Amino acid sequence: MSEQEMMILGAMIAYLVMIVIVGLAFSKKNKTSEEFYLGGRGMGPWITAMSAEASDMSGWLLMGLPGAAYLMGLSSEGWTAIGLALGTYLNWRFTAVPLRIYTHIADNSITIPDYLSNRFHDRKKILMNLAALFFFIFFIAYAAAGFNACGKVFESLFGFNYQASMMVSAFVIVIYTVVGGFLAESTVDFIQGILMFFALIFIVCVALVKADGFSGVTAFTDTVPGFFSLFDAGGTFAGGVIKTLSGLAWGLGYFGMPHVLLRFMAIRDASELKKSRRIGTSWVIISLGMALCIGVVGRALYPDLLHTSSEAETIFVVLCEDLMQGGLLPIIGGIMLSGILAAQISSSDSQLLVASSAISQNFYKGLLKPNASEKQVLWVSRLTIIIIAVVAAVLALNPESSVFDVVSLAWAGLGATFGPLILFSLYWKRTNLWGAVAGMISGGGMVLIWKYLLKPLGGFFSLYELLPAFLISGLAIVLVSLATPEPAASVYAEFEEYKAQLAKH
Repeated sequence: MSEQEMMILGAMIAYLVMIVIVGLAFSKKNKTSEEFYLGGRGMGPWITAMSAEASDMSGWLLMGLPGAAYLMGLSSEGWTAIGLALGTYLNWRFTAVPLRIYTHIADNSITIPDYLSNRFHDRKKILMNLAALFFFIFFIAYAAAGFNACGKVFESLFGFNYQASMMVSAFVIVIYTVVGGFLAESTVDFIQGILMFFALIFIVCVALVKADGFSGVTAFTDTVPGFFSLFDAGGTFAGGVIKTLSGLAWGLGYFGMPHVLLRFMAIRDASELKKSRRIGTSWVIISLGMALCIGVVGRALYPDLLHTSSEAETIFVVLCEDLMQGGLLPIIGGIMLSGILAAQISSSDSQLLVASSAISQNFYKGLLKPNASEKQVLWVSRLTIIIIAVVAAVLALNPESSVFDVVSLAWAGLGATFGPLILFSLYWKRTNLWGAVAGMISGGGMVLIWKYLLKPLGGFFSLYELLPAFLISGLAIVLVSLATPEPAASVYAEFEEYKAQLAKH
């Protein structure tokens, strides 16, 4: 290993050690399940905003999106970035404050399955079981994509064995999540959000200098028809419409992302969410723009270097390694590359925590052992995190899997399963338990049906599965709710109490 590689590796190891220390520092603050899963509802606006967005973006921001932009340009990935930016703002604007208020009214719910069961007075815990099932399916895929991204970083940089690198990264993530809980991962996510933000900006600026500025980049991209255009259909008008709708549809996913929604629930005061919205939305817009720039500038600098989607997802790594040579620059490069670890760790820890809450808080305590003590629930939570991480690591053993593809499936699954139901639960009091059940099943099921049965047919069915699944879920909620008895008077009374408190904000 060269001196430069040693310096890069040293910086990255120091970063990993730091986040484990943060987890240990918060270990004594988790005495109840509410503290472990929601931080005791005591988060400030900055940590709420930054941890929400950092936990959302994952390694997809520094690997998946730049890689897709490197290969395909802006014609499809530009619309994805626009959709995510719009979805971020709309989710903060229309979901954050209402959810913070309603989860408190609904028996102080501390998880999304808790909220849904309490909101609809689901005494048989049907929604809890369904939520736990879909969490398990889609969050394992999400976590696997994260471990895959970490393994690729160390393999492409240092030639380390992919599987060993992936396992070590997973171990670090599990350790501080198991020990520190929500407070630890939210604090680390805040730090990681800052690191990701400056890593993106720094590398784009350095890469632009090497490419002779924007003129140098456009001189190349002009030789690739449609590469720099949002409106290149790639052949047909219909194909262009499908690309545009598919990209914009990514924004719908935010309404159903449990690890983002939890941040809304955890803030100490609903009135502070307006400040969080401004911080979070600004972070997302700038970060997405920089991620696209990395793909575009990287293609101009290395037009024939990376050919497959798996290879293209290392463009950020290639830029850091190539541009940070000489003197102390490798240390800076190591810090920048830690941004990839930060991006992925900030998502994986949140996903593991949310998935474990569905099993321990909702399945174990909610169904199997209602009288379980706080200590027992915490131990089951930690054991569940380990089990889910092991399954995800097994799924991530293949280094050729695409981070972008796996994340897109998990994003669609969670967005369609929970997004429409969250919105209807906050804005339509006529929504009842059976409508909620129908919405979850049809949304999550349609994602899998569209992805694996209909999408291979091509044409209209090449549309991103989140959009049709989201619409079908919403339709199912309305039709089934209207076809079955109205909610009980007590459900209506809680809804009116929630509306009265919401009017004050």
